[in-house]
Amino acid sequence: MKFRKLYITAFLLLAGCISFTSCSDYLKEEPQSFIGPDQVGDSNDAIDIWVTGVYNKWLNTMFLYNQFPLVLEKDCDYTTGPDWSMSYLGAGNFQDTSSECDAMWEGLYGLIERANLAIKYIKAMSNCSEDYQQNALGELYFQKAFAYFLLTRAYGEIPLWDTTISDGANQNQPRQSIPTVYAEIIKLLEDGASMMYKRDNANYQTGHVCAGSAAGLLAKVYATMGSGSLNGAQMTIRTGAATSTNGDETTLTLPVSKTFTKDVVAGYGEFNTDSCYENAAKWAKAIMDGDYGIYELLPYNELWSKSHSNDSEFMFSIQTISNNNTYHMGVGLYYNGVFNAAGRITTGHWLGNRYHWYCLFDSKDYRIVNGVQHRWINEGQEDYNGGFYYPKNAEYTLKATGYDANGNKVADPVFPYNDGIGYYYNIGYECIAFTTKYSDVTDNTTQDQDAQWPFLRYADVILIYAEAENELGNSQTAIDEMNLIRTRSNANLASMTGDGALTSQVAIRSAIFEERAKELACEGDRRWDLIRWGVYLQAMNAIGGYDESGIYKTRGEKNLLYQIPTAEVNTNKSITSNNPGWN
Repeated sequence: MKFRKLYITAFLLLAGCISFTSCSDYLKEEPQSFIGPDQVGDSNDAIDIWVTGVYNKWLNTMFLYNQFPLVLEKDCDYTTGPDWSMSYLGAGNFQDTSSECDAMWEGLYGLIERANLAIKYIKAMSNCSEDYQQNALGELYFQKAFAYFLLTRAYGEIPLWDTTISDGANQNQPRQSIPTVYAEIIKLLEDGASMMYKRDNANYQTGHVCAGSAAGLLAKVYATMGSGSLNGAQMTIRTGAATSTNGDETTLTLPVSKTFTKDVVAGYGEFNTDSCYENAAKWAKAIMDGDYGIYELLPYNELWSKSHSNDSEFMFSIQTISNNNTYHMGVGLYYNGVFNAAGRITTGHWLGNRYHWYCLFDSKDYRIVNGVQHRWINEGQEDYNGGFYYPKNAEYTLKATGYDANGNKVADPVFPYNDGIGYYYNIGYECIAFTTKYSDVTDNTTQDQDAQWPFLRYADVILIYAEAENELGNSQTAIDEMNLIRTRSNANLASMTGDGALTSQVAIRSAIFEERAKELACEGDRRWDLIRWGVYLQAMNAIGGYDESGIYKTRGEKNLLYQIPTAEVNTNKSITSNNPGWN
């Protein structure tokens, strides 16, 4: 969301959450200003105040302290970084990482409470434009649905809240079944899709969600239900041990293809797989056909440019303001780093992807040619005129050092490595596949960078459509849609004939799954794709222990769900136990 109406929030800043004892505590949000909720008014401007207050919840508590998006991102097979950052959530220790896992539960339920309060007051208005009122309610329904979607993926069965605590909602809400939660999500999104403006409507506000956002999320929701309910399907993933040792020498390994057979995801057995995928395809195709306005893939060189952050590919994203203490997030800090005037990294630059992820790509694919950082210099390296290059393969070793794969000096470094810096590579967290997705910011010398976080992109919808068509038996359509993403990225096109032909449903399924890993990397999707496909444990444990950064990747059944905050279990009388393994 683009915060165009930032100053409206001065009239209604909903209180952030500082300390909690139970869900009911952080659902008791009170206005923190000289205007109470009954004084906001009854007009289109009043609607803006309420809607902006709900959107602001993402930033003024959830992203502000770097709890988001890290809680979505760290626990998967490809993400890695330093031990101090990854040793809890990134190493499967959800119980000792309350600052991240608990913040997800608390933050999203706080957002739901704000939305319920706003819905109550907006519904009561009579002096506003009817279509403006309906659109605002649709935006709030989307926000509630999205919060429930994130919560149920992470925690399984969860409580549902239709009214606020202040309006008498029972503080001891029980957890609802997975089908019940998804029925609520679908209802909210279907209502939102019918009530919100389409993005080509003259009244649509740039940066807000719209009807197409709800339709796109519906496609993703149905695909999640469909893949979760599928039983006995096979998936091939490129994985394996991160390193090998010969004497005193440790080297990175190439990934190997391993095929896993999935089980039904717990709680998803009641869903009809074909019906879910038919609905996923229906909603995705409606977007692609322009039923909700024009959506299109941006050219790769424009995709992550700040000037295109409000283009149609970004269907729901959180945007920030440079050098602003309230409306910022740690995305730039963690993925890009903070630079000094000489272009040296002073702090940050911590999270990225593993070498096995990098090996998924064709060498000419823009997503690694331009989408991965290939050289950088940390502030301390200036003392010895050093810098890092990535990756340590024949191509980049020759470019950066002039040495061939056999260690022979055969040439001089080439641009941009011919700047007199001695570039080298270390196995470990210092040299991983750092993304460039979040590097185009107004000021990279501050931690408060104005990177955006893309919760839902049109590319995701296209890949969901490809996935759905493959599961429904339409192989060629699935390949054609996946090739839209590959064409944009200058990657080799998939085919059912010729070299590397995809000749079976399993092969196409695996290729689409891998395409999602490549396209949506560092966007908080990988863990949840592994979970919904029922291959999380197999993929994680195939690494065989530690990755190249020394991060522990082995997982057990308890890691399939996050731990519900202990305070919630201790105080909510309707929740008598935690998720399996976390009691």
